[in-house]
Amino acid sequence: MKAQIVRKVLHAVVLACLLCPMSALAENAYVGTAACKECHEEQYDNFTKYAKKAHSDRSIKIMASDLSEAELAQCYGCHTTGYGKPGGFVSYEKTPHVADAGCEVCHGPGQEHVESGGDTELIKGKLTMEDCQGCHNESRVKAFNFKPLLYGGAH
Repeated sequence: MKAQIVRKVLHAVVLACLLCPMSALAENAYVGTAACKECHEEQYDNFTKYAKKAHSDRSIKIMASDLSEAELAQCYGCHTTGYGKPGGFVSYEKTPHVADAGCEVCHGPGQEHVESGGDTELIKGKLTMEDCQGCHNESRVKAFNFKPLLYGGAH
């Protein structure tokens, strides 16, 4: 009896995933760096001109042919926006607006912030070193010889 209930629940979950994509289920989705430009023009200009993150997809494209799918997935986690999360990067063809490590990598998904007209409660404003450590951590510093830059890029 229990197995039948579990099976029915699993079938319902699979059906829901097929009928309603994950991005549609997300309360707050990624919108891409260009969506920030209207209100944050100076930061946008600085980011696109000076931040290495603004062009982080280039290094993946250069190395992609030498990497396995698993290795590529690890690269996407830090070099794109929202990879593996609802509304985040899927591929260069399907989600080009989040193909780099844009504003939302640090500040979080921005759809609700943008749609609200800029409500600061709907986006992470002040960042800390802990916010950077998902990508800029001890193992990556050793592997790639770089250091976290809290004020590198747009700010």
